[in-house]
Amino acid sequence: MAGVSSESLTAALVALEAKLPNASLQLATELFAILGTVDSSAGLRRALTDPSRSGKEKSELVTQLFSGKVSADAVEIASGLASSRWASARDIGDALETLAASVVIAVAENKSAVSASGITGLEALENDLFTFNQAVDSSHEVQRALSEPQASQASKAALAGKLVPGASEEARVLIGQAVSQPRGLKVTKLVSRFAELAAKRQQRWIATVGVTRPLTEVQTSRLQAALNALYGRELKINMNVDPALIGGIRVQIGDEVVDASVLARLGQLQRQLA
Repeated sequence: MAGVSSESLTAALVALEAKLPNASLQLATELFAILGTVDSSAGLRRALTDPSRSGKEKSELVTQLFSGKVSADAVEIASGLASSRWASARDIGDALETLAASVVIAVAENKSAVSASGITGLEALENDLFTFNQAVDSSHEVQRALSEPQASQASKAALAGKLVPGASEEARVLIGQAVSQPRGLKVTKLVSRFAELAAKRQQRWIATVGVTRPLTEVQTSRLQAALNALYGRELKINMNVDPALIGGIRVQIGDEVVDASVLARLGQLQRQLA
């Protein structure tokens, strides 16, 4: 997805963020259901992506189709997508899929408790998706069963459940979606996409800290406290000792970089002198 479609998806993800702290799996399943309806009708896809129709017209069409059938939040999200611009008819479906998966991932992220094995809900979700793909890739018989066009969605979902019997509820939703609506992709390819979304979201809360020499325990504690206060949550710190920085510190959290290293300041000076 590129160009205008990418811009529309980015805007939709930003708008979705406000709903994610209280998101539920029900919202995700509703969005996946809307996706199923959109995917089943080429005429509807064309109507929702027709550049000659106003965003208001397209938004109202979604509201008419789904109000009373799904929650107000699901209607709002889908109508928001419809009001945006899309380069191709398929792109709006891809965006719906991404938003629905993002809701599932946020539900896993919002789990406050860490499991007995010491991993978070997001880490558990990624592990379950990886385990499923490993199980599928290791068996040609399973691959054939999941790609069999005559097999029912229920039978495929049942088979998928047997491959990862201890999977979290969030993983079961995403795996179930992949086996029932792969949307022209291999099941494992779609599951990998979901795993990439989960990894990307988890990366938002990992602070990669570059220093010239190891910090003391006291310095690490102070840095941890400062970053937690700045971002309003407990961050995981990955420390990277890099003598090339010369001095100072470099912190990266997701796409955000705070570079207070001597190397960065030298680079700024060099650009000023050029």
